[in-house]
Amino acid sequence: MKLWVGLGNPGAKYAGNRHNIGFMAVDRIAAAHGFAPWRAKFRAELTEGRLGSEKVLLLKPQTFMNLSGQSVGEAMRFFKLDPADITVFHDEIDLGPGKVRVKSGGGHAGHNGLRSIHDHIGPHYVRVRLGVGHPGDKARVPGYVLADFAKADQYWLDDLLRGIEDGAPALAADDSGRFLNAIAQRLAPPRSGTGQQAKTPVRADERAGQTTAPDPAPEPDTRTALQKLMDRFK
Repeated sequence: MKLWVGLGNPGAKYAGNRHNIGFMAVDRIAAAHGFAPWRAKFRAELTEGRLGSEKVLLLKPQTFMNLSGQSVGEAMRFFKLDPADITVFHDEIDLGPGKVRVKSGGGHAGHNGLRSIHDHIGPHYVRVRLGVGHPGDKARVPGYVLADFAKADQYWLDDLLRGIEDGAPALAADDSGRFLNAIAQRLAPPRSGTGQQAKTPVRADERAGQTTAPDPAPEPDTRTALQKLMDRFK
């Protein structure tokens, strides 16, 4: 059995925040793979289902981000799991938008949700780091992660979440490489018949204003009939 935790803040006010991408990820996994209805338990929302041959529990702490470890610790102890059985999906400002990394162990890098989990179960769990980009100034980080994704972000965000849906069974089987490949396929699908990554398509709004210069008109032929005949035998 595995416990997958999505990090975020509860309530409609925060639903579209960058900080809530962990909630978004586990919501999409639950919906795509026919998990049971969510129910309240461990100061969180909990559901369960199967990914391949593996039973997986999905958990969304409802304690707010900086207390997430409380519900994670309770669930881990109740189901008699080890920290290594736990995977946490969270926003990562040190990765560009749409970039994903899977990491086992390590520090919390100042992330309040991870810091709380460290306090309750230690650092030896798996993290799925979901890149949301950086505002460029450390002082702007709190406002940035607590703001909704921009409209332009929806293009890559939906592809990212679809890739997580696709790759979830591979992640449950401890095949992080195949999981990451499923995400890459959604973000940059291969061109038909090649297996090569396709270039990012240009959207219609990006093409607006682009014009193609018309081919120049051919110059008129001013030769006389006699010159044309002589040129044929040169």
